[in-house]
Amino acid sequence: MTAEAPDPKPEHSDELLYEVKDGIGLVIFNRPEARNALTFSMYDRLAEICKSAKDDASLKAIIITGAGDRAFAAGTDISLFRDFRTAEDGLNYEQKMEEILAAVEACSVPTIAAISGACTGGGAVIAAACDLRIATADMLFGVPIARTLGNCLSAANLLRLSQLLGAGRTRELIFTARLIKADEAKAIGLVSEIFPTNGEMLDHAQDLARSIAGHAPLTLRVTKEMFARLNALQPNADDNDLIALCYASDDFREGLDAFLSKRRPEWKGR
Repeated sequence: MTAEAPDPKPEHSDELLYEVKDGIGLVIFNRPEARNALTFSMYDRLAEICKSAKDDASLKAIIITGAGDRAFAAGTDISLFRDFRTAEDGLNYEQKMEEILAAVEACSVPTIAAISGACTGGGAVIAAACDLRIATADMLFGVPIARTLGNCLSAANLLRLSQLLGAGRTRELIFTARLIKADEAKAIGLVSEIFPTNGEMLDHAQDLARSIAGHAPLTLRVTKEMFARLNALQPNADDNDLIALCYASDDFREGLDAFLSKRRPEWKGR
């Protein structure tokens, strides 16, 4: 029998729901009317959940998913960029995002992204920061910023995607602004399994989490830490000037206005 997503009691905000049942945590991005576009409070709550996992000895795994079946998360809510005016706004935003994603990666228990529908922008990098990913057949994954806002990924996020997809495919995705469909995602190892419906995917996510919960916790914890140390050996690129260039540009303001006005942007390259 296929189960629907549980109806957990919200903590802090109805925009992100969280409950723990039988050692399995379930995070739900809960803005289905906005394709689960992420607000700053949602980002903060996700980081808080991941950081606090180490204090709950009963917690064995966390599933992250989106409410409804149209989206895992369609990136950061574009309206949040309306007040951006300076390079510093962009730098502060990217620094905040790095803190969130680092918290997801450093979560003390395995994390599973259960992806249905759109998984783009900030949603895509959250999924990339998880340990495992499964999806429905209508999944779409990518970072189409070259045709939407005209901003950029940080060096850290480029590295995350490159480690997952390969440098060549990451370049191609950003340059073409295309989205990866489910069959391709499985073929390249982006997701491990595909399911016909959201309900079947969520059922399997629970089964997968329960299976992981029965494995040696030290093996899982040490493996996560080993990957973290390997990533720490990567050189830290100084990307502040490049982030500032995009977020302080006329093109970024044009991309934002065009997106909100539902028209094609007219890029000027400045």
